[in-house]
Parts: sequence; structure tokens; C-alpha cells
Amino acid sequence: MTTQADTPHILRPAGEIKLETRRLALFYNEFRALKDISVAFPARRITALIGPSGCGKSSFLRCLNRMNDLIDGARVEGEVLLDGTDIYHSEIDIPLLRRRVGMVFQQPNPFPMTVYDNVAYGPRLHRAPGRADLDEIVERSLRSAALWDEVKDKLHQSALDLSGGQQQRLCIARVLAVEPEVVLMDEPCSALDPTATFRIEELMLELVERYTIVIVTHNMYQASRVSHYAGFFLMGELIEYGETVQIFESPKDRRTDDYVRGRFG
Repeated sequence: MTTQADTPHILRPAGEIKLETRRLALFYNEFRALKDISVAFPARRITALIGPSGCGKSSFLRCLNRMNDLIDGARVEGEVLLDGTDIYHSEIDIPLLRRRVGMVFQQPNPFPMTVYDNVAYGPRLHRAPGRADLDEIVERSLRSAALWDEVKDKLHQSALDLSGGQQQRLCIARVLAVEPEVVLMDEPCSALDPTATFRIEELMLELVERYTIVIVTHNMYQASRVSHYAGFFLMGELIEYGETVQIFESPKDRRTDDYVRGRFG
């Protein structure tokens, strides 16, 4: 049987592959939400997942660090390989996996604690560093998230007092503090104004020098601006995957062409 990875409209990127799925299927009880997804994500590149609401993009993203394990009735078939190791193997350390593959959610979700303690939470949980080391981690992570200059005098104030855009960058800093290798972003700008959205997009373009990024977005302009590769989902299937410029300018599947040109979805 021909798989998606073998079909001509599914590209396998050249170079180092950081994360890969092979015939990945996701079930919620008897409902099949994802159908045999085979795709490879290159290291230190941004991949955008696009498609209409309810097509399976976010469900797929949550498969990449086993967040669907937290949903009753969810079941995965197939493989998700991180550096060649199947993350669904019975001996996988799931907390370590989620440290290596971090997640930024649609709505900013800072913890109800100080700015400092939000960023320090993960390192304290995983490594218990000393105070000087922790101070360095917090500053480095906030700088990496382009937030340090705005909050360096507010480190011991509540994170809930920050603006929405600042809260989302704080959540990115919180992910970066545990030194992940992959950063998953589920519509990270959907709740933000255009100015905050632009800052997050600039940040992604800086972070990709060190991290592999996979982003779910409904914003076609955002996908075309920031990503190197793009995948189009429809009704639980990966219809087409390739370099972003090819997906947007010369898609091989009519359904992809209809979507990116605004003819449906």
C-alpha cells in the first residue's frame, strides 16, 4: 500500500530531521480524528500547519509531545519519532519528553505567581539549581523571549499584571527555561493584537536559529511570513506538505489551492 510519505505531493525535507511521524492515527474513543499522517520536520526550521477549524491540526500538534494522553478516550496508533526514538514507547520518560518538546498554547496561561517564579518553575522542578544559576536562567530565558527589558524591574510582581502579548512571551520564556529542542505553538497569536503578533513573529524568526518550531495557525499571512515549510490539513488528513513558497504559490493539490486562495475554509 502506498503511504503518504510515498505520494508525490508529500515532501521529505533534505538535511537533519528532528521530528517525524509515520502513519500516525489518533482516535477519541471510536472517532478517528487523524488518518495515517506521515511527515518529517527538519531541524531548526519553522513548519506551519494550516487548514480550516476542526481539521485536526491542534490534535496532531498535541500528539508530538503526548499531550493527548491527558484526554480520556484518546488513543494513538503509528509512530512519532524524536531523533529516531518513538516517543510512544512504553519506557519513554514523559516529563523528560515534554521538557525536550515544549508547548505554547493559544491563550497565554501564566501561572498565578510572579514573573520570576513563572520562568523559574520548570528549572526548579527538573534540576533544582542554586539561586545564582536560577537568576541566570531567568534572565537568559526572558532575553531569549525578547521580554527582559520590559520586565526586569517587575520580576517580583504578578505575571497576571502583564499585557496579553507580554504574557504570551512570558509563556515562551517559561518553555525556553527548561532548554527544549522543539517548540510547539498552537495558534500563539490568535488572542493578540497586531503589534503583539508582530513581536511574536519576530521572536520565532530569532528562536529558529536554535530550536525546531512547529506552529498551528489560521493566519495565512503569518504562515507565509514566518515558516520554511507548510502542511495543509483537511478532515484529519495531511493533504499536502512542502516548502512554504511552493504550498502558497504552486500547490499540487486542488484542495490546497482552494484553501490558500480563500475559496473555502
